[in-house]
Amino acid sequence: MNCVLWGFIVLGAFLGLLSEGASTSRPRVIKVGAIFGLNTMYGHTASLAFKAAEEDVNSDPSFLGGSKLRIMISDAQRSGFLSIMGALQFMETDVVAIIGLQTSIMAHVLSHLANELTVPMLSFTALDPTLSPLQFPFFVQTAPNDLFLMRAIAEMITYYGWSDVVVLYNDDDNSRNGVTALGDELEERRCKISYKAVLPLDVVITSPAEIIEELTKIRGMESRIIVVNTFPNTGKMIFEEAKKLGMMEKGYVWIATTWLSSLVDSDFPLDLKSLNGVLTLRLHTPDPRKKRDFAARWKKNKTIGLNVYGLYAYDTVWIIAQAVKSFLEAGGNLTFSHDAKLSNLKGEALNLSALSRFDEGPQLLDYIMRTKMSGLTGPVQFHRDRSMVQPSYDIINVVDGGFRQIGYWSNHSGLSVVPPESFYNKPSNRSSSNQHLNSVTWPGGTSVTPRGWVFPNNGKLLRIGVPNRASFKDFVSRVNGSSSHKVQGYCIDVFEAAVKLLSYPVPHEFIFFGDGLQNPNYNDLVNKVATGVDFDAAVGDIAIVTKRTRIVDYTQPYIESGLVVVAPVTALNENPWAFLRPFTPPMWAVTASFFMVVGAVIWILEHRTNDEFRGPPRRQIITILWFTFSTMFFSHRENTTSTLGRMVLLIWLFVVLIITSSYTASLTSMLTVQQLNSPIKGVDTLISSSGRIGFQVGSFAENYMIDELNIARSRLVALGSPQEYATALQNGTVAAIVDERPYVDLFLSDYCKFAIRGQEFTRCGWGFAFPRDSPLAVDMSTAILGLSETGELQRIHDRWLSKSNCSSPHGSQSGDSEQLNVHSFWGMFLVCGIACFVALFIHFVKVVRNFIKHKPEEEEKDIPSPESSRLKKLQTFLAYIDEKEEESKRRFKRKRSSLSMNANSSISSRQI
Repeated sequence: MNCVLWGFIVLGAFLGLLSEGASTSRPRVIKVGAIFGLNTMYGHTASLAFKAAEEDVNSDPSFLGGSKLRIMISDAQRSGFLSIMGALQFMETDVVAIIGLQTSIMAHVLSHLANELTVPMLSFTALDPTLSPLQFPFFVQTAPNDLFLMRAIAEMITYYGWSDVVVLYNDDDNSRNGVTALGDELEERRCKISYKAVLPLDVVITSPAEIIEELTKIRGMESRIIVVNTFPNTGKMIFEEAKKLGMMEKGYVWIATTWLSSLVDSDFPLDLKSLNGVLTLRLHTPDPRKKRDFAARWKKNKTIGLNVYGLYAYDTVWIIAQAVKSFLEAGGNLTFSHDAKLSNLKGEALNLSALSRFDEGPQLLDYIMRTKMSGLTGPVQFHRDRSMVQPSYDIINVVDGGFRQIGYWSNHSGLSVVPPESFYNKPSNRSSSNQHLNSVTWPGGTSVTPRGWVFPNNGKLLRIGVPNRASFKDFVSRVNGSSSHKVQGYCIDVFEAAVKLLSYPVPHEFIFFGDGLQNPNYNDLVNKVATGVDFDAAVGDIAIVTKRTRIVDYTQPYIESGLVVVAPVTALNENPWAFLRPFTPPMWAVTASFFMVVGAVIWILEHRTNDEFRGPPRRQIITILWFTFSTMFFSHRENTTSTLGRMVLLIWLFVVLIITSSYTASLTSMLTVQQLNSPIKGVDTLISSSGRIGFQVGSFAENYMIDELNIARSRLVALGSPQEYATALQNGTVAAIVDERPYVDLFLSDYCKFAIRGQEFTRCGWGFAFPRDSPLAVDMSTAILGLSETGELQRIHDRWLSKSNCSSPHGSQSGDSEQLNVHSFWGMFLVCGIACFVALFIHFVKVVRNFIKHKPEEEEKDIPSPESSRLKKLQTFLAYIDEKEEESKRRFKRKRSSLSMNANSSISSRQI
């Protein structure tokens, strides 16, 4: 009995020890470090939010199982050194996580420390897109990183139709890497950053001298779209100096990143009227009751306005608290140990061995990444790549000293005028037609969207390259052969007329490209525009071809073009037998044959009933021919007596009507338009022939024929002028010439023995070339369309190119008219043939039936041999067919009467 009692006593003591051990494994205080510059807007706001979150977590003792959450704040005072010292101190005090790392510079540095000591580091301000979880696995961004911010700005820029932007930023990791992300996003949308203005670090910039210097440069540049990706102190100074330099006026576009909205939300002193028209962004947070209650509580007790980063600071504390709660409830222990690597380091003053390694850091990090809660900022959750779910921004317009929200951006739905939450349950739709923003008041008070660029105000003229042609100088040439840069020609007049329609001046100068002795290579000219070294644009007879469009932007074509074939021709209309040309010989043969066939069918059907088809053979043949051919004039249709004959005749009349109509139309065309003959019918016959082919020096036609038509280079002959064209064609040096239509039209206006053969086998046009993404190309295209609509483009064309010294414009003909062949009418001939066959078959059956019914009885008493009987029957049948039907019927009636009388006589004699 005593043994049992002692056993229970020992067991109770053991269980008590286990219980005591379990209770002591959970710490009384869970420490979290925070590193911020408390003298900054972000640091001040964050410290207040941390304390509020700490109070709320600790207000429920059961939340952490009796443990208290303690936020320890280290004031970094905007110093990198103090930030490092603060982190090291926290590592000595067994913190489970560190919040802060206010800048990306410190995040990059201290994340290496976090990786070694496995302490999670969380930040809602160091949002550098390059802080990869692969490189820094223990660093967590608890707000959407700046990649999404830059994507939103890029989509705003493309939404308004801009292409070039200028960026102002501080020379630190956060700003620099954000600008790099913006450049990548713009490049995906065929836009670019044309200039990057780098400013000193926000903490060291004290004088506006560097800002004024950069703004002065920007004022003389082309782009008027300016993105300010800086810290608040630098941003305020930029807008103050821009106002003084007159850069807040009409024509400018300013886009500030989230620093400006944070300044305003924090109630920092700021002259918003001087920022009228500026666009800025703010991290979007829904507006649930929980957020409104916190904002009201903040407003009562706090000395600074609540900005969005205060909300993210509050939620970051709760992310850690929720993760610790889940970790402890799963039976986890918070333990720390010394890092062996640090213990082995020797140093007289550094006590590195005091730094603690958080043994359960990886497990706590895993719980952090599995966070799923509803915070002040909305749903708080991480993707597998550690980015926040549903990143979105408010887009705000500074108007009349205040803010006006013009829309939203979200990574799910793009730009919209309704909150992005309404799209999350729908499929993503990023089409341009689904992107919307409300109206904007731009700098200068205008509501008209700025063009986004002007000509640089740097005293430089736009350098325009023009081809120094040796031939076809009606398109572009030097004035009076002078050595100056005065240029004239069709292309020049079109360009100058388009420039006059622009709403801004375009100071420019023409620079000749080529020596004028032979036509220059146009690919080289376009390449010089693409590189921008020698020319800013190119004006002239420049064909728009695929290879060139890859490196430059063209305007709207101002004249249609395309490659055509030119060859020597002879006129055909003087031939006395030209009236036979509408039909091919087989067509004539088939038509004549059907006339004969139809005539024979009509004769067969009408011979026994129609007197016009009876008589001597000669007369009947003449009747057949006359009757058949006269159907073309719709005569004799009423002279047919049989139903089958009328049917065949009506079908034949329909066929004749179609054939004669086609013949008349084709003959009229041939006699009206002069017909030209040449062995070259077009590009196909040119390719299949072995003759040599001429092309214009410098034209893309050479490469096109080699690369696309697979014509041997040995067959090609380079020609430099219209005179060389004519000489080569006349003496047979080339069988034909391939060139662009405008050149050919000008050539044929003076040389009348040649003509275009076939159709254009390429379709393109001529345009003015500008560097890629040049806004001037777009405006010039609009101006060219304006010239076309007013008729001015045609008047310029007529003034330079509408001339001809040929009395007969051979050059306007494309070749022989197409002859009509049997294949076009075989269906009608088939129908007519079937009708004839059916009519003959019915007629034959009818005749045979009547013959059997009415055949005359044999009068001979003798029985003939079988051969003579068959011959006699055939002769009798043919005689029956040739006999007129009325005579057959009369003979049959007489025979019946005779037989009846004989029968009556026989009966009478029997009675007697």
